[in-house]
Amino acid sequence: MLRSTAHDTVSNLSTVLLPSPCRLCGEPLQEMTRVPVCSSCWNHLPAQAGILCHLCGELLPHHFSAENSEPHCPACAEAAPPFVQAVAHGVYEGGLRELLHLLKYDRMEPIAPRLATLAAQHIVAMHDLPAALLVVPVPLHRRRRHERGFNQAELLAQGIVGALRHLRPQMSLRLSAGGLERRRATESQAGLSPNQRRVNVRGAFFVPEGRAQAAVKGRDVLLIDDIYTTGATAHACSLALRRAGAASVRVATVARAQRFDALLRPAGSGAPEDEFAVTAEQASEQERPMHEDVAFWGTSDAEVGEQTLN
Repeated sequence: MLRSTAHDTVSNLSTVLLPSPCRLCGEPLQEMTRVPVCSSCWNHLPAQAGILCHLCGELLPHHFSAENSEPHCPACAEAAPPFVQAVAHGVYEGGLRELLHLLKYDRMEPIAPRLATLAAQHIVAMHDLPAALLVVPVPLHRRRRHERGFNQAELLAQGIVGALRHLRPQMSLRLSAGGLERRRATESQAGLSPNQRRVNVRGAFFVPEGRAQAAVKGRDVLLIDDIYTTGATAHACSLALRRAGAASVRVATVARAQRFDALLRPAGSGAPEDEFAVTAEQASEQERPMHEDVAFWGTSDAEVGEQTLN
């Protein structure tokens, strides 16, 4: 009790003498914290709103009827993605975007568990969620990981496992940080159009032979990343997992870039590498829709299922 009181006194005194501003709103923080973000900003990170695609989470136009319990975007209606469902907490903008930048570029790793808690709340709301999941983070190439010092998707995956164990103690969860490898050093996705992003990650991900493949085979996989932009990375990783024998793949991210917003966001603003800004020329070109990329990815959804059974 005395120890707690002393800690509070030191914390409050330090705040008065050296007030630190919130990195999101600029208001002085009321207490010492490893994450310089105030409670108000944490409590005002809105979840996605509106009618969302039942499969990929894309925001649907207003004319889609809310009476349809499982609405699909045009791409998913034409050809279902290789994952069962993709969910995210909110749109990649405002405070959520700033928090992800603090995590990735300012290396504020304590942010990851709190963001993971937000994502976990949407994971437990997934339809037909299996009772046992193998949790696999999207990997960085070894050179990029060495430069950054950590993989933000892996930190989020660790936090999500902890949050899910709290929310659903009955679930069986296993974290497989090495379940996927990025064997090819892809260029930054920044400034690439949706089709260019798919070209960039094609063939980049593999499930390593041996122990990793044995762990994946027959398992329901939860794939974790920080941002879902065009779905290119989720698509490529899901195909790699299913080719290795995964029974199913579900995708969870902290943030979701809506496709329409991604095409309109201005380029050349000097934003960090994960920005999805495109030039006016890229935005005006006729992009190949994701559902037309079956041949491009090398294996159709049906063929992946046949390989899984064999």
